[in-house]
Amino acid sequence: MQSMFERLRTRRLLTTFAVLATISAAILVGSYTAHGVHGQEKSGGSNSSDATPLKIPDSTVAPNAFAKIAKQVGPAVVNINTRTLPKESSNGRRRGMPLNPHARPAPQQPDDDQGDGDDSGQGQAMPQAPGQGQGPGGQGNFQDFFNRFFGGQAPGDGQEDGGGERDSLGSGFIVDPKGYIITNNHVVEKADEIYVKLSTDPDTTDLGRKARVIGVDKATDLAVIKIETDKPLPTVKLGNSDSTAVGDWVIAIGSPFSLSQTVTAGIISAKNRTIEPGASGQFQHFIQTDAAINPGNSGGPLLDMNAEVIGVNTAIYTQSSGYQGIGFAMPSNTVVQVYNDLISPSHKVTRGSIGISFREGLSGAVGRVYGFKNGVLVQTVTPNGPADKAGIKPRDIILSIDGRSIKDGNDLVSEIASRHPGSSVRIQYLRDGKPADTTVTIGDRDKVFSEQAQNEEETPQSNGDAGEGKLGIVVREVTPATASKLGTSGMVIQSVRPGSFADQQGLEPGLVITRINKQATGTKAQFDQVVGGLKSGQDVVFEIMNPKHPTDGINFVGGTLP
Repeated sequence: MQSMFERLRTRRLLTTFAVLATISAAILVGSYTAHGVHGQEKSGGSNSSDATPLKIPDSTVAPNAFAKIAKQVGPAVVNINTRTLPKESSNGRRRGMPLNPHARPAPQQPDDDQGDGDDSGQGQAMPQAPGQGQGPGGQGNFQDFFNRFFGGQAPGDGQEDGGGERDSLGSGFIVDPKGYIITNNHVVEKADEIYVKLSTDPDTTDLGRKARVIGVDKATDLAVIKIETDKPLPTVKLGNSDSTAVGDWVIAIGSPFSLSQTVTAGIISAKNRTIEPGASGQFQHFIQTDAAINPGNSGGPLLDMNAEVIGVNTAIYTQSSGYQGIGFAMPSNTVVQVYNDLISPSHKVTRGSIGISFREGLSGAVGRVYGFKNGVLVQTVTPNGPADKAGIKPRDIILSIDGRSIKDGNDLVSEIASRHPGSSVRIQYLRDGKPADTTVTIGDRDKVFSEQAQNEEETPQSNGDAGEGKLGIVVREVTPATASKLGTSGMVIQSVRPGSFADQQGLEPGLVITRINKQATGTKAQFDQVVGGLKSGQDVVFEIMNPKHPTDGINFVGGTLP
């Protein structure tokens, strides 16, 4: 028999179970009452008769400036399609073309002749370390200039012999109601067929209206094309790029990735930006912007908040072939000058030249030894060119033109290139520290340098060891043949000790030292005398020539002797 205590505990458990059962039943009844559940929901869903339908209200927000500009300028921005037909190869087969027919070869690392420039814009390119004037990663990341920026694959991306025609895409904008359009040269370069589609043209598979090239300028990567029209077309208005400032709002319109009439906005990040070093970038001083620019934007307008074009979108810095917030546009003031030349009867840009070359980025030691802070130290003078006929010689320092002081090589190029061939300028210069001046007749840049002679390579022979202790080089006198080729005598470098002063200045075997600190080193005795007089802490400037490239003239290399 159960004890009294056990019977009480059993009653309590039974009571608890009864209470729980009652609560569960109540929950089920409540659920049934609320939802009307009979094992599943009723067909037709819930009752929503008390819901209020939504309405699209009338807009009360006034269009902002960006919207107004896009609406105003958009009709004058065009989509450009080009077609390059397969060419016959030398063996008679049709050779496949890259998808982007305007692709340029990727830049190769230039040789050791750095930083040359000339007033013709045809000097050698200057290799620069990452971050020096071209952003981290070097100039190979400027996709638009060098391989495949605006549209298509890079050369060699699966394109084999026997391929068919290739298409490419870009943008442009109408500047004349008769159908004249500005775009980039690389958009239309080498194209067999060019088509233009306006925003008002039917959105069909048709490529658009046939266009023809009026003129191109490779130095600024600009081109003018034209379409025929039976009625006036909408146009843009060109603005003054010189009046813009860093931080100003800008808008880009174009056809990135074939998406026509795409509008992006940003600010001017920098001005007067050069992304190609040396003479190749002398006529390319860009507006930098963070407005999104992508493949297909090339040739489209960069607009200010007055809806005026202040630049032509040309290049981007990228490590991914896409937008990274660094784009470049050719300033409108340059565009206007080039356009006016390209629509002239000659359909070409004519730039002035005096026939000299120079080196940019000279060390401070060169300026101190040669006695100048501003100006241009002449490296070579083209034989029978304008400067040569006027008596200008290597080592002269050009100080001013027609009384206006010249700051540097870019300043000189800008001043001379803007002059019409056949006009005259008065040039003030220093020679051996003494002021002089002369009148120079401006020549045509394309003609001045077209007939420069190319000399054969000569291998120097080893002999001598002067200067090894102080400079870290072993030298010998040049042969008569080399002296004749260079037009001067000197000491050819046989070896350079790693880590020495000469090594730090970039001197290499095979180069010829013609002077040190303006003193001739044509003989071993002269060289030993000059080197023997050098002291620690003194600025030392070498005048160097390369027998392999005698027409490159004099290079000025210098530093402070430890």
